[in-house]
Amino acid sequence: MRTLLPTLAERGLLQDATPGLAERLEQGAPITAYAGFDPTADSLHVGNLVPVMGLAWLQRCGGRPIVLVGGGTALVGDPSGRRGERPVLPRETIEANAAAIRAQLARFLDFHGAHAAKLVNNADWLGELFLLDFLRDTGKHFTVSYMLQKESVRTRLETGISFTEFSYMLLQAHDYWHLALTEGCELQLGGSDQWGNMTAGIELIHRREGRATHALSFPLLTGADGRKFGKSEQGNVWLDPAKTSPYQFFQFWLNQDDADVERLLRLFTFLPLEHVAVAMLAQLKAPGERAAQRLLAEEVTRMVHGEDATRSVLAASQLLFGGGDLRTADPAAFAVLEGELPVHRVPRSSLAEGLPLLDTLVAAGLAPSKGEARRLLQQRGYSVNGTPQDDAGRRLTTDDLLAGRYGVLQRGKKTYALLVAEG
Repeated sequence: MRTLLPTLAERGLLQDATPGLAERLEQGAPITAYAGFDPTADSLHVGNLVPVMGLAWLQRCGGRPIVLVGGGTALVGDPSGRRGERPVLPRETIEANAAAIRAQLARFLDFHGAHAAKLVNNADWLGELFLLDFLRDTGKHFTVSYMLQKESVRTRLETGISFTEFSYMLLQAHDYWHLALTEGCELQLGGSDQWGNMTAGIELIHRREGRATHALSFPLLTGADGRKFGKSEQGNVWLDPAKTSPYQFFQFWLNQDDADVERLLRLFTFLPLEHVAVAMLAQLKAPGERAAQRLLAEEVTRMVHGEDATRSVLAASQLLFGGGDLRTADPAAFAVLEGELPVHRVPRSSLAEGLPLLDTLVAAGLAPSKGEARRLLQQRGYSVNGTPQDDAGRRLTTDDLLAGRYGVLQRGKKTYALLVAEG
């Protein structure tokens, strides 16, 4: 436990910690800590990886992590970082989302062994809580002036905050108190925007039980351009492959700015810092090769989606951007591309007869007309399976199929379509 704070600090995961936490960790005894996750969606996104990595490092340093899925508090809504009221989801939706998140979190934490992680849902105890008991046992320990001083509340006073969201702080404090009593929890982890809610829990435990507990916050991430980290042009980058494909997930990390990549390697991988330093040296010597971004993309994709998916994504990415040999490519790589590129499907019989390349380029969306396709062909602006073409009379046949089914059509350097033979 003595290494936890130095480890989090050198990885860029430490924003603030309550007085006395360092001394508690110096005692060496394992500490139980929890972090909460909001089940208002049926998947985590990459922004959620910060507290996940915090819990993972805590476990690696000898602590016991508790993952709290906020099935109960999601019915209320956290006002932190919000200008308006969160929509309240039906209970059935929240329960389904919580179940999906449970499965995703199991990829990062060990739920077996001496320091086994535990997953809890605060709906299990908040759902049984009587209002009068809550007001008597929890509410009486907080003054309105104390709650108004918290940033999550103060920033909403002008736009308005309902009593429902105003009470969120008390519910989160109650969660911490409950886990302190039932699980021996001494530490809460969360983003810096949760600091007021976390310290409210410390206050409640001190008043009700006379115990000292602690909080530790992570920084809120922004990219080099100042935008909130974790979004792409399509919105959130999700961990669920049905929402963000493993290929798109890989590309998100691969496309990170040079100014951000070292920090992201520290934050989102378990690589030794010496390994990170070597990658950054390679990046400095040949920035165009993006060695650090490739390492980041491989490591995070492997952690989230597994070895097989990462291998297929790497192969597909290499086919398009890394000069891979299309003729010897694994069929799994083409299966990845089939989900990412525009697809033109043709009957296999048409290839047996010979499919006019001009017609195919137009049908695949790589040319607005046969005239334009012919003009670009004369300039060798098209490739078939990586080979430049200049014959306007060229016909595609089954001999052009890769892995028995696919053909890669390319316009210029970055525009692709995938020919898929069916039947």
